Amino acid sequence: MTIPVADTAQSTRARNVIALLIAASLSHPVLAQEETGSQWQLSGTAALVSDYRFRGISQSDNKPAVQAGLMLGHGSGAYAGVFASMVRGWGSNGGSDASVELSAGYTMPLANGTLDAGARWLLTPSGTAGTDYVEAVVKLSGTLGPALLLGGVAYAPPQAALGNWSGTVATRPGRRGDNLHLWATTAIAVPGSPLTLNARIGHSRGSDGLGPGGTSLSPTGAYTDWRLGVEHPMGPLMLGLAYADTDIDAAEAARLGPRFAAGNGDSIAGPRLVMSLTALF
Repeated sequence: MTIPVADTAQSTRARNVIALLIAASLSHPVLAQEETGSQWQLSGTAALVSDYRFRGISQSDNKPAVQAGLMLGHGSGAYAGVFASMVRGWGSNGGSDASVELSAGYTMPLANGTLDAGARWLLTPSGTAGTDYVEAVVKLSGTLGPALLLGGVAYAPPQAALGNWSGTVATRPGRRGDNLHLWATTAIAVPGSPLTLNARIGHSRGSDGLGPGGTSLSPTGAYTDWRLGVEHPMGPLMLGLAYADTDIDAAEAARLGPRFAAGNGDSIAGPRLVMSLTALF
């Protein structure tokens, strides 16, 4: 599951950073792997983040979270993975303070890039009934000059977890909603320094309101998120600092009620500086 770029120190740093950006986009880890004689490759992440932001919205109530993930890949391009994170408040979906995602897919070369098609299944242990959901994911990665680029689309078909259950009248028959998310990320190593700059922009569209336990991938019906950051490698660790935000304003956040606010009343979709310390292995 490597991204085809020249084997240089700068391209390696950028490849690792864009892997982390993919993880931020999808939650599950998609990591660059070293070539060995085995057809099977196991890789993973362990991270401490000051705020778990998924598509711009905090899943940890604007508080720190511990995360970990494993990915098993085969030389044929097939892979499967698991990712777990601490969650709080709105991100807990009425359950325990943890979420688990299972993923599987297949990668293949396409022109000068890599095509990745798969699916993710989000589970909330002890969560309110009907909060689990599945979405299909397709990603295309490649390079443009010194920059690594990735674009993707994630589609969650109609399911109860994504319907509008926040009102007396559902927006979809059977209170089933779907969701579409489009995003693009880029990473570029700063010449002459250990730093790598990265950026992400995404747009989500689906049922507005909240599903069971507060689940929703597009709580306002449609919104855009963005992220600008910098990464600094420190041996096996990666230190990151990023600015994350969405276009969900205070009025829209207030309309969604207290579940869409942190414990101190701040919006969980407002601007935020996020620090991270990640180990890749």
